[in-house]
Amino acid sequence: MYLVQLLIPIFDNERRRFSDADFRALRDELVDAFGGLTAYTRSTAEGLWRDGESDRAYRDEIVVYEVMCEHVDRAWWSTYRASLERRFRQDELVIRVQEVERL
Repeated sequence: MYLVQLLIPIFDNERRRFSDADFRALRDELVDAFGGLTAYTRSTAEGLWRDGESDRAYRDEIVVYEVMCEHVDRAWWSTYRASLERRFRQDELVIRVQEVERL
């Protein structure tokens, strides 16, 4: 079993907040594709990173969506990530996967 986590920003790079409809559409897509999801939306997480060219730290407020699946179709996820990067106006959006054991 695999746990796939999508780290989705609350704001675009110009600090414009994404609409509730944007997040509902993402939620509905994931439920349709995977039969369910867990969404951490009550309090946002903070993401910090540095680009390779400066000492400046960048900050994002994010929500986390998780789905579980039996198999990871890396080609599908790559295409889906690219579509989410366009929709959420991001240079890069993080989707990560880890193998988990259901108890």
